[in-house]
Amino acid sequence: YYMELGLKSKLGSFAKVMAVVFAGATILCSMGTGNMAQSNSIADVLRSNYGIPVVATGIVITSLVLLVIVGGIKRIAEVTARLVPFMAVMYFASAILVILMSIDKIPAAFYLIFTNAFTGTAAAGGFIGSAFIMTLRFGVARGLFSNEAGQGSAAIAHAAAKTKYPVREGLVASVGPLVDTLIICSLTALVIILTGAWTSGVKGVGMTVEGFARGLTPLGLSDIGQHIVAGGLILFAFSTIISWSYYGNRAVEYLIGEKYLKVYQLVFGLFVFLGSIWGIDLVWHFVDMVITFMTIPNLIAIILLSSIVKKEVQKYFAMMKGI
Repeated sequence: YYMELGLKSKLGSFAKVMAVVFAGATILCSMGTGNMAQSNSIADVLRSNYGIPVVATGIVITSLVLLVIVGGIKRIAEVTARLVPFMAVMYFASAILVILMSIDKIPAAFYLIFTNAFTGTAAAGGFIGSAFIMTLRFGVARGLFSNEAGQGSAAIAHAAAKTKYPVREGLVASVGPLVDTLIICSLTALVIILTGAWTSGVKGVGMTVEGFARGLTPLGLSDIGQHIVAGGLILFAFSTIISWSYYGNRAVEYLIGEKYLKVYQLVFGLFVFLGSIWGIDLVWHFVDMVITFMTIPNLIAIILLSSIVKKEVQKYFAMMKGI
């Protein structure tokens, strides 16, 4: 709606076109970023850690998701939401513990990050001259997947908040990328590098599990490390799937109305299952593609509306100074 109404004076009828494109991209992204990538990670960690077949995982996750979004059984989502903060604290504490045990290697780890970001090691199979482009491409893609900054998805959730000052809600939203990428992802990267898990040949979330298992082995807690990563990932991923179903619902309502919500929700459930059984490379190719479709129109709208945002932010801080 902010595209259609906010850009109407500048773009006329094209503002509606942008809004429709963004809504369509949101639906696609809800099938990829917030769906297949998450169910794939859950299936991967349960298969590698506990030997559970991906088909079985897919059936269970799909059933739980449909119970929540179609059946309206909110209890499952509520329990997940209550457990997520606890698992986040456990994950954070475990990462800090692993890092502290190798604190003398931290400078070398950061050196490895910054040097290999622009060398053939980072290119991973490409010719060495392509390293910078590949680093930029994968860095932006994974960073965007991690924090959704500029994608426009988080705004859908924050728009539902009841607040007296929209700028304040925007500032709260801006904390997300800070915590998610700069803190949590940095800690995870350090665990993977300090423990040597990045050279283990394991892909996806299995690399993180390997890192925590190696890092906590000197304390005899390797099994606990695996359970923490597995439990945390399952809860984070499941809650993300539920959140993205809400984003998709809003997009469907905008495009074609509420009467088609059930159809969307059933298709959403199908993609949860497909994400569980498909290979990780295929899933990520799809995710990277749909993120682009959603981000580009949103960034254009942000730039065009930046002057309005600037005025509102200035008014808010001027008001706060006067209190």
